[in-house]
Amino acid sequence: MATSIFIGSSFYGSWQGTSMASEDCTMLQAKLVSSQFNMRREKPKRMQPMMKNMNEGKGIFAPIVVITRDIVGKKSFNQIRGKAIALHSQVITEFCKSIGAEAKQRQGLIRLAKKNGEWLGFLA
Repeated sequence: MATSIFIGSSFYGSWQGTSMASEDCTMLQAKLVSSQFNMRREKPKRMQPMMKNMNEGKGIFAPIVVITRDIVGKKSFNQIRGKAIALHSQVITEFCKSIGAEAKQRQGLIRLAKKNGEWLGFLA
């Protein structure tokens, strides 16, 4: 059953043992098609951004902040904190005006104040 094939190539041999029955060929094609459909997966779901302090519970002042928040209540505590942050930003703005700093420098100082507040535990 071995056949020699010569079609203008350098291959001399037989295809013995490599012939595929038509059922095997169609089954292989079906598997290939189904695997291609399985390759199309849904996009991974994005995690929702969390507005949470990375240093929560850390820092020198964190225990005082947590105790005060528990005593006063979360809603009124966040109002007080917002007012304090706004006042601090105003102080930074007035300072920048007095020394003649640009808006970008003022923004940088406000970001630095936020990072320091996180590090010290004021934003716990």
